[in-house]
Amino acid sequence: RSLFSWRGSHGSLLGVLALAVMLGTVTWLFLASRDPYITETLVRQSEVVLQPRVYTVECSEDYDNYKRYPGCTPQTCGRAIIDNSVTREEAKSLRKLAERGLALAGSDGGASILDLHSGALSMGKQFVNIYRYFGEQLSDVFSEKDFSLYREVRARIQAVIAKTYDLDPSLLYLTKPTFFSRINSTQAKTQHDEYWHPHIDKVTYGSFDYTSLLYLSDYGADFTGGRFIFMDSNGNRTVEPRAGRISFFSSGSENLHRVEEVSWGTRYAMTVSFTCDPAHAIADPVMPITPV
Repeated sequence: RSLFSWRGSHGSLLGVLALAVMLGTVTWLFLASRDPYITETLVRQSEVVLQPRVYTVECSEDYDNYKRYPGCTPQTCGRAIIDNSVTREEAKSLRKLAERGLALAGSDGGASILDLHSGALSMGKQFVNIYRYFGEQLSDVFSEKDFSLYREVRARIQAVIAKTYDLDPSLLYLTKPTFFSRINSTQAKTQHDEYWHPHIDKVTYGSFDYTSLLYLSDYGADFTGGRFIFMDSNGNRTVEPRAGRISFFSSGSENLHRVEEVSWGTRYAMTVSFTCDPAHAIADPVMPITPV
């Protein structure tokens, strides 16, 4: 076989391969454009958002199924992100608070919670009340300074939500559940550990009108996976966690969402929830008094 004929056949083969690659790329791009799981990143971990970055979406009808509260019930719905309402140092302090509390027990699976309001703490496959179960030991775990920082940060989150959505902050009430979460890649042992399922806060809890998350660790440094995902009809949109970042949104069906499974490391966050219905309001937690 001549070198010329080999070159000719080799050139034809390369041409066919090139055409196949091109057609494959075009097909992938076409399918990707139709794929509802294609993700748009609303804010990356490396960015610092100094003013609320607001994305407006049309309100769902969920709020019509409940009593409406003028000055609070969402009229404009959406989601927003801000990075300078809580410092990274404050986020680090809150993370240490969560680490100390969760070190008392923790879930057998990948998701553990600590609720300073109700006292709920993951323990194995169930929950215990830290105030009853651990009692006087808590004075070695938490301090009044911890609870004071928690209350101050919660108030700041409430203020930034009210300002962003033009609400009367006095008509916005803290509600349950409001809690710390710790998520890692440990295999789920109970339904509670399966944190990644899509859900709607207003449908799940009823009382929710605004939901917020304060991130206490960094995506890409402390953990991978674990991004927050808004699931819209025309695609998914994600927020990459950054310590001190607040992500907040109206709680109805307009903000169907889930958390991506954590694949490495540990993700810490604080979920703070608000209602317009004073009947569902809860008080800030206080450091338990140790008997003398």
